[in-house]
Amino acid sequence: TFLLELGIFQCVVICNFNIHSIIFLCSGIIRRVMLKKMGLAVLSNESFPELDDHHHLGHVDAAFHMHSEDSPENHDQQFFFLDIKVFSYYKHKLEKDYPKDISEIFPGIPDHLDAAVECPKPDCTNDTIIFFKGVIYCGLLPSAEVDEKEFKSMPSCTGAFRYMDHYYCFHGHQFSKFDPVTGEVCGRYLKETRDYFMRCPYFGKCNNEHASVEKLYCSRVHLDAITSDDDGSVYAFRGDTTGDKFHSDTIKCAFKELHREVDAVFSYEGHLYMIKIDNEVFVYKVGEPHTHLEGYPKLLKDVLGIEGPVDAAFACAEHHIAHVIKGQTVYDVDLKATPRVPVKEGTITHLRKVDTAICGPKGVTVISNYYYQYASPMIVMMAKMLPEQHRVSQELFGCDH
Repeated sequence: TFLLELGIFQCVVICNFNIHSIIFLCSGIIRRVMLKKMGLAVLSNESFPELDDHHHLGHVDAAFHMHSEDSPENHDQQFFFLDIKVFSYYKHKLEKDYPKDISEIFPGIPDHLDAAVECPKPDCTNDTIIFFKGVIYCGLLPSAEVDEKEFKSMPSCTGAFRYMDHYYCFHGHQFSKFDPVTGEVCGRYLKETRDYFMRCPYFGKCNNEHASVEKLYCSRVHLDAITSDDDGSVYAFRGDTTGDKFHSDTIKCAFKELHREVDAVFSYEGHLYMIKIDNEVFVYKVGEPHTHLEGYPKLLKDVLGIEGPVDAAFACAEHHIAHVIKGQTVYDVDLKATPRVPVKEGTITHLRKVDTAICGPKGVTVISNYYYQYASPMIVMMAKMLPEQHRVSQELFGCDH
């Protein structure tokens, strides 16, 4: 594909200008990626023509989308950095008197940047722009005060962007997810960009199956299961496929022992518990690749003490209770107990059918035709009316429908 032919190592700027898309700038070519859909590649000067008017300037070094609701005059601007100059766009139109010297608009920030990314509240204490050039420069808004930091666990970034409260730093054709406050790399990284952010034919261990996976990714077929591991990586299962916002594969490729679809999945102490339609439980240790535990599969009755089939299961971080949903009944299983005994905890009366559920930092997400947010497992069972509904394909997976 386009990015493989160019070599992703030539893509020095990556930024997102809205919730559904990411923009890659590679060797004078711009591509808008609608998350799982590749947009058409065009010359960058077709979308931002003024970037090419100053021939003495080099390529784009960095870019970010300003987010500062406390400073309406700066909010929603798009900034591009070329050598010693900065270009400011609003709704894709160059603002008056730009380009300007970087030092004039961002005093204390060096020229010839490596990367930049916005960090709005509450991700950072104050609305902040993080600039990368050897050391880290944090520009605080609206005071323009600059702090210097050193993110010791991260390699130097050639591009950076923020998406859905996560921060990504690109190092050539690899990337890391990092904490914007401490610089700590979150999870098992570095990872290969071409496995997650774009599709490259003949690249990867399951490249011949990508076409069928893509057809299912943004379909309206219900989700079979969803969970997240201790590092915050999300695993969603639909039919014979599994994936997250950036990465999808067939189940037999990612978890070869499973062979086909699952009924429910939950994560506990670094392991994924996968419950299949035939009431077997497979357990994998999370890793690269995931490791199938010896002795599994086992019968659901032997693992959780409950008779199948079940509709959904989830466990909340730092808790040892698996919440298992069977029809409209919720059973709690103490995962530290021996033997494990299910206890009927309550009933979900406001939903006829639950496809899957997941527990995260913001509470419990329950998914049926739509998905719904709850503050806790108890609130799921106490609710009498449906909360605000959200579209699964658009808001969980970033699809355009």
